[in-house]
Amino acid sequence: MNEEEILILLRNPLTRRRGFDTMVRLYSEPLYWKIRHIVLTHEDADDILQNTFLKVWANIDSFENRSKLSTWIYRIAINESLDFLRRKRNETRLYSTDMEHVSERLTADEWFDGDLTQARLQEAITKLPNAQRLIFTLRYFNEMKYKDIAEALNRSEGAVKASYHIAVQKIISFFRQFD
Repeated sequence: MNEEEILILLRNPLTRRRGFDTMVRLYSEPLYWKIRHIVLTHEDADDILQNTFLKVWANIDSFENRSKLSTWIYRIAINESLDFLRRKRNETRLYSTDMEHVSERLTADEWFDGDLTQARLQEAITKLPNAQRLIFTLRYFNEMKYKDIAEALNRSEGAVKASYHIAVQKIISFFRQFD
């Protein structure tokens, strides 16, 4: 089922629930991984995913078709993830840019299925400022086009490209300490 068909179902009160169920099945996994790369832990990603779908359900009538449905949903997920990081940073220093030992925590996480290099990459990513971290994650892990990232974050494509390039340079520098 494509986005147009899902939107038709979502806009009709008689088929809204079926449209929503279809949308959840279609977008749950890719959204989960977008969120997971931002917040790192399974439990947090799962909570944010649920909050994202609750916001989509509550605000579907305000969707104006200015972008694709998937772009709108991704924007909500990104905003939910960023709001979560801000709240966490205010509550504790756990998600701050000086986060330490992320690689050890990730390799101990039963949901993490990567190796030490992947864990170190995640650690390097956590050291990036939020905007660079988000742009890097969306481009590198989710292979989103610069244009789509710019649209989702309401930024210029040039600014997104520059942030991505700077993030890559910082990650390369981080890995040089292990040479």
